[in-house]
Amino acid sequence: MEWFLLSAVLAGLAFMFSASILLQILACAIYNNWWPMLSALMYVLVPMPCLFFGGGSTQFLTSRDGGGCKISCCSWIDAAKFLTGASAVGSIAIPIILRHAHMIETGAMWIEFTSFVIFVCTVMCFHRASLEDEW
Repeated sequence: MEWFLLSAVLAGLAFMFSASILLQILACAIYNNWWPMLSALMYVLVPMPCLFFGGGSTQFLTSRDGGGCKISCCSWIDAAKFLTGASAVGSIAIPIILRHAHMIETGAMWIEFTSFVIFVCTVMCFHRASLEDEW
């Protein structure tokens, strides 16, 4: 029974991620404008600091560790937290900037925001599931 629950969680995460990517593509295809796909680049960049500086784990993002900033040096964990936050803000900022420049429609911007919310929920669910020992 336990393996069934684990596979159901994995299937749910895959469904949520697929829905996020589908909305990303629909935001482009419905309005016949592929500029919103630029924010999909940020989906690739968001996990990179975790891979490079956090050892592939997301647990350091919720910890208060980081060595603290001294006068001239910060720890790599602080750098990873900063880069992850900057990438996440970029995921929201790109559709806003494109809409402000009249390069995309308002509907495409809202579809992008919905896609981002689903993507963030997927990452948070994965983080919660990866904290459990069964994984």
